[in-house]
Amino acid sequence: MCLAVPVEIIQISNDAQAVVRLSGVETTISTALIDSPQLGDYVIVHVGYALEKLDTKEAEATLALLRGDSERGESTS
Repeated sequence: MCLAVPVEIIQISNDAQAVVRLSGVETTISTALIDSPQLGDYVIVHVGYALEKLDTKEAEATLALLRGDSERGESTS
């Protein structure tokens, strides 16, 4: 099973790469498949590639559900 997760862009480089953070873990991904990545954007990442941008509220709700924080997840529905 594959899982694509939302991550926050915390640094952008000029070579279609960005550093993202999820639960305190930082890694470099490719942003070649999305338009105009910006600091603070949430993106869906799969196998090291940002596939699409997400609305901040949607991303935060998804992350809350993944953490098991059902109260936050339910409050955004």
